[in-house]
Amino acid sequence: MFNAASASVSSSLPVSSSPEDSPLAGYGWTAELDDLFAPLAEAGLTPARIVRVDRGQCDAVLTDPETGTLRTVRADTRPVGDADMINCPCTGDWAAVDLTARPMATVVALLPRSTAIIRKVAGKRSDGQVLAANVDTVVIAASLAAEPDLGRIERFLALAWESGAEPLVALTKADLVDDADFIRADVEAAAPGVTVLVVSAETGEGVDVLRACTPGTTAVIGQSGVGKSTLTNVLAGADVMAVQQARAVDQKGRHTTTTRELVPLPGGGVLIDTPGLREVGLYGGEGVALAFADIEELAEDCRFHDCNHHTEPGCAVIAALAEGSLPERRLESYRKLQREGEWIASRSDARLASARLKKWKTITKSMRAAGGPVKR
Repeated sequence: MFNAASASVSSSLPVSSSPEDSPLAGYGWTAELDDLFAPLAEAGLTPARIVRVDRGQCDAVLTDPETGTLRTVRADTRPVGDADMINCPCTGDWAAVDLTARPMATVVALLPRSTAIIRKVAGKRSDGQVLAANVDTVVIAASLAAEPDLGRIERFLALAWESGAEPLVALTKADLVDDADFIRADVEAAAPGVTVLVVSAETGEGVDVLRACTPGTTAVIGQSGVGKSTLTNVLAGADVMAVQQARAVDQKGRHTTTTRELVPLPGGGVLIDTPGLREVGLYGGEGVALAFADIEELAEDCRFHDCNHHTEPGCAVIAALAEGSLPERRLESYRKLQREGEWIASRSDARLASARLKKWKTITKSMRAAGGPVKR
């Protein structure tokens, strides 16, 4: 399989005379991607953006080599689908497609991702799952029809920060409440440095501001029933996603969206709608530190650099808790997500150690079979 990440960029002809004039520009194609793709273009491959993935195949949008216009093809992803769950093709990926392959077009390589939303898979496993790739903005949707769960929003924020994209919180269904501004203030306190918007797909409140804040590629994440698909339809200007009413008793929704799908927006850019997330397991990294930047800043004034913020003397975090400037709920949320991150890190280290041991055993067995010396 061709490895685009390690290929040297030559001075070969680009995919089009000008990347900005390419039909794929509206999907995020840039001069940088054009240069990166040059070796693949020399090999006769066509650049495409993956719209959705299911069962070893995907829908991908590309520029038809004959007509010069956009078209969507069905392509086999199995040549790159045997990678682990993080590196296999997903919605938002830029791919190299062989249109001459038979019996169907085939994805033979992926371009390196600029960003990736990765969560831990459900259950006790520590593997990661990519929800969307090459995203500029992650919109965290939370419904105002029920009291927002600040701890869950913080968890989503950590997930978004870790992706490398810019997070934004959209408080949906503003038409159903009278105290949206008070709720927004509470959410803003739990989301330092993050834009928090109050929006209503029903009345149009905040939609234009949201549209202006989400250029490029936007992914919408959140629980079922918070209005993600409805928001997608409003931004797309058409009913591109099916929607269902949330249950009146608890405002929880069903999984109307069952797969991640990339939708072009009329003003340019694209949006990725995602299924509702019941479990939001974090997959390590710096997301927690960024989501809790206020606590991290306080920690810089602690007497000890390795302070755990429990009973240590001179702890600036505990001092802020005592004086009331730091809510106890937020500190507990921070501690909980930190523990999860430490668990993931320990499992990842164990997995890497196991992989190294397995590789060494394979080499040892091969060398012994060949009658050669085995050296560490």
